[in-house]
Amino acid sequence: MRKLSILIVTCALLLTSCAPKITTSITSNYKPLDYREEIRVFGLEEGEPVNSEILGTIKIGDTGFTTNCGWDVVIEKAKMEARKVGGNALKITKHTPPNIWGSSCHQITATILKVDDFDALVCKDTVDSTLINADYALLHVYRYRGLGAMIGYDLHLGDSTICRVKNNWRQTIKIRKDGLNSLWAKTESKAEVPVNIKLGTEYYLRCSVTMGMFVGHPSLELVDKQTGHTEYQSIDYPDIYDKDVIVLYDGREFVCVINSEDDANVYFTINRNGREIKTQVNKKDIESIQRAN
Repeated sequence: MRKLSILIVTCALLLTSCAPKITTSITSNYKPLDYREEIRVFGLEEGEPVNSEILGTIKIGDTGFTTNCGWDVVIEKAKMEARKVGGNALKITKHTPPNIWGSSCHQITATILKVDDFDALVCKDTVDSTLINADYALLHVYRYRGLGAMIGYDLHLGDSTICRVKNNWRQTIKIRKDGLNSLWAKTESKAEVPVNIKLGTEYYLRCSVTMGMFVGHPSLELVDKQTGHTEYQSIDYPDIYDKDVIVLYDGREFVCVINSEDDANVYFTINRNGREIKTQVNKKDIESIQRAN
């Protein structure tokens, strides 16, 4: 019986350690909300609603053993904490995405709010007036920092290449081709999602890289507007437009400063975790080079 009790306690501790670390600081609270009550999430670039009361703050981080800590999981746990104290909104104030040199989790800090009247808000997720009667749709494409940091891939809409998907990156693209089509990308395998483009509409595409045999596989997912809008905003990527970009045939991509080259190699400097590293690549392995403006 004692062994069984120890086993149960051990399993409970393991399950707890796999969950994200949640820290709350509550200054006031109201009657808890029903679990079905929707919680509004305001992203990093959105202002805090003026007709709201601050109930406290919440931090969701990594215990060091956390495994189930994707964006959707972290946001849902934050919403659960908000419901407990009667909050009906969250304002994200800090977001640390997964990092291959640090945590593999999304980590956030958010303010728990009680908003009196959502209808009075002028929010970014309302219909963009510039899209009314527009002859194009907007496709917001983004990718968090994470697995396969050196792997980039081309994103296609039907037969057209519309952008190059990079690590810790985002871009908004105007699409003037309406109707049923597909978004797809390929490295050693192909990922594809169908999309029915309607002009005057916004779409959000979450991109990532999953493990492959030799090269990471692209992953594409269309997400709803509210989720996509918040995630898109949360990507705080550095300005890379003053850098050179070297793209290899195996899908890897180096954002760098090219120092020199000879008949066989290109020599360049990259930044890794705050350190400048000088390295080189054989010209036979290079698919393309994009020089800084």
